[in-house]
Amino acid sequence: MPDGGDVSRDDVEPLGGKDGAEPVAKPRGVRGADLDEGVTPVLLDVTDPARAEALAEELSEMTLLVNNAGVMANVPLISAPDLAAARHEMEVNCFGPLALCRAFAPVLGANGGGAIVNMHSVVSWFTPPASGSYCVSKAAAWAMTNGIRIELAAQGTLVVGVHCGFVDTAMAVEVDAPKLAPAEVAGQALDAVEAGQVEVLADAVTRQIKEALPRDHELIYPRIQKDWERHLAER
Repeated sequence: MPDGGDVSRDDVEPLGGKDGAEPVAKPRGVRGADLDEGVTPVLLDVTDPARAEALAEELSEMTLLVNNAGVMANVPLISAPDLAAARHEMEVNCFGPLALCRAFAPVLGANGGGAIVNMHSVVSWFTPPASGSYCVSKAAAWAMTNGIRIELAAQGTLVVGVHCGFVDTAMAVEVDAPKLAPAEVAGQALDAVEAGQVEVLADAVTRQIKEALPRDHELIYPRIQKDWERHLAER
C-alpha cells in the first residue's frame, strides 16, 4: 500500500484481516515504527516513476494497490504567489498515483486482475477557492481513475475510487470539523473491493455533494461564493 502521508496501525490493520493478505505500507516518519508484525514497510517517493517501476518488480505478487498519497497546500488558484504549490499537488495527488497504476498494472494482470483503490476527496467535485489547486488535483485524479478503470477492465482489474470529507490524519490536524477515522475509510474501501463496487462515498457530506452535482451551480456554488466573499472581507 504505497502512501505519501503518515501510516498508522489503523490505516493498515483492516488489510491484515482480509484472507491472510500481507499488507505492504510506505511509512513516513517515526509512526512507521508502530506498524503491526506482518506489515512490510517499503520506501517510496510517489513522484519518482523510476522507483515505482522498481517497486513493481520487487512486489511481483501484489494483488491490491492502494494509492493514498496526498498533499494539500491550502492556496487559491489566482492569488497564490506562483504555480509551485499547484504543480506539487498535481505531482503527488495525480501523477504519482498514475505512475503507480502504470507500474503495477502488469503485476496485477499477471496475478489474476486484482484491484486498485485510489483515494480521492469530496472536493473532486467542487472547488472552494481557499484550496483551489488541491481541488484541481483531486478532480484530475478522479478523471484518471475513471480512465484507467476502462483501460484495465479487459485484464480483470477492479478500480475503486474512494471519496470522503475530512479524515482524522495529519493533513486535517488543524481542521475543526467532524472527521472520519482512517480505519473506517479503509474498511469501506476494502468492502467495496470484495463487493466489486467501483465507487465509495464514505460519509454523508460526500453523498450529499454527489447527489447535488447535476445542480451544482444552483445548490453548491452559491454557498461557496458567499463563504469566499466573507473570507475576503475578514482578511
